[in-house]
Amino acid sequence: MATLVYFQFTFAAITTILVAGSVLGRMNIKAWMAFVPLWLIFSYTVGAYSIWGGGFLYHWGVIDYSGGYVIHLSSGVAGFVAAYWVGPRPQADRERFPPNNVLLMLAGAGLLWMGWSGFNGGAPYAANLTSSIAVLNTNLSAATSLLVWTTLDVIFFGKPSVIGAIQGMVTGLAGVTPGAGLIQTWAAIIIGIFSGSVPWASMMILHKKSTLLQQVDDTLAVFYTHAVAGILGGTMTGLFAHPDLCKLSLPNPTNGAFYGGNGGKQLLKQWAGAAFIAVWNLVSTTLILLVIKMFIPLRMAEEELGIGDDAAHGEEAYALWGDGEKFDATRHATQMQQFERDQEAAHPSYVHGARGVTIVL
Repeated sequence: MATLVYFQFTFAAITTILVAGSVLGRMNIKAWMAFVPLWLIFSYTVGAYSIWGGGFLYHWGVIDYSGGYVIHLSSGVAGFVAAYWVGPRPQADRERFPPNNVLLMLAGAGLLWMGWSGFNGGAPYAANLTSSIAVLNTNLSAATSLLVWTTLDVIFFGKPSVIGAIQGMVTGLAGVTPGAGLIQTWAAIIIGIFSGSVPWASMMILHKKSTLLQQVDDTLAVFYTHAVAGILGGTMTGLFAHPDLCKLSLPNPTNGAFYGGNGGKQLLKQWAGAAFIAVWNLVSTTLILLVIKMFIPLRMAEEELGIGDDAAHGEEAYALWGDGEKFDATRHATQMQQFERDQEAAHPSYVHGARGVTIVL
């Protein structure tokens, strides 16, 4: 039981982190600290119990093998709603928001991909046939989606993008999650193709044509990479869930529409389950934020936004002068002089480094 509790705890923690990706760069940290426990209790837990914990969607037959709805759809919708209520980042941040470090981003993506094998492979709580198939399908879908996303970037933008490749990887992982242990490998490849193309189109085409989507500042595009991929994966599970694999994991025998029988009903159940999770997160997230807003401002003050981490936490992530920050002689010069004195005391032959160099990140 302790292992199960911890496993489910990590799912809840991951979902909350994904929501945070939508409101980065402007949400008041105190409001966020109030939001996390309230959202986990009144939003996430309801969806998780309904589908996983023996709730009404579980008994009705909605399939979500490892979190396509519970985690990805809920975080994408909740993040989008939260971004709407908190408001957008300053215009300068929206226009130029490059990765802090592409190499570290690649390292994180690799860890995420590897961890997702445990994510989906561990869902049956046993090392068995279902977990083995889930791990294989997870990697097939992710690899296919990455290639499709990168190919689309080359076709339309003329060059491959590391950022785009990682986004394709994530959508492939999120897309296969609802049915990872319930589908055959050829279906995982098909899911990867659609996971690399449909979210890409929603982000690159639909976003630019929709006034609402442009107004809502979803910082890390969580809605496109998780909510869209989650709904897509749930739909594809309703199409390709294999009857024999379903018998190994589900309480009631069923199959996807591709295999005939009652598969059409399963597809409709998948859509109904997605609608419930989406609507519940829309309503609950809105109510939670409106209640918090009565006591704590949801957004950082404009002057704090201009300063950044130092204003919010009293410390800076990097001791670098650049990225729009002006050199403050009363603060930076004193720090530099003290550093040089310490170096000279420890190393008499120490040679002064360059000062006042602006580093563009």
